Amino acid sequence: MKYEIVHLKEKIVAGLIVRTSNGDSNMTKVIGETWKRFFEEGIYETIMNKENKNTIGLYTNYKNKVDGEYDVVVCCEISKEEKLPEGIQVRKIEEGKYAKFKIKGHVQEAVAEFWSKLWEMGLDRKYSFDFEEYKGGTEMKESEIDIYISIN
Repeated sequence: MKYEIVHLKEKIVAGLIVRTSNGDSNMTKVIGETWKRFFEEGIYETIMNKENKNTIGLYTNYKNKVDGEYDVVVCCEISKEEKLPEGIQVRKIEEGKYAKFKIKGHVQEAVAEFWSKLWEMGLDRKYSFDFEEYKGGTEMKESEIDIYISIN
């Protein structure tokens, strides 16, 4: 898979957090239900001070790299932490070096395929902040997604 090395500035994000692991047989369901809540319960609309219309799936707080638990944050980037609805949590994606991948396709299929290929790549991952940035809109079939993987 092709990627470019980029340096990102810190991002502040706000959204819903769940904890799971790749070994959890319910992982896909847990993550999917969190995305569903984010949109169907109107949480996305209630978050003020959005930087753009994109949504982010953030993976952070890794316990044991690819094999342990991690936090999944379904969120959007914000410019400041104020007037957030109850239950919304804030995280900061740290500034640093990332491998940036660009993918297109059906959201669930393209992202699942990406992660299975990434795990086989041997990329020198930092396991600090990895995220999928969905480029506006709600079209599931032909989406543009930038994926950032923190690297050493």
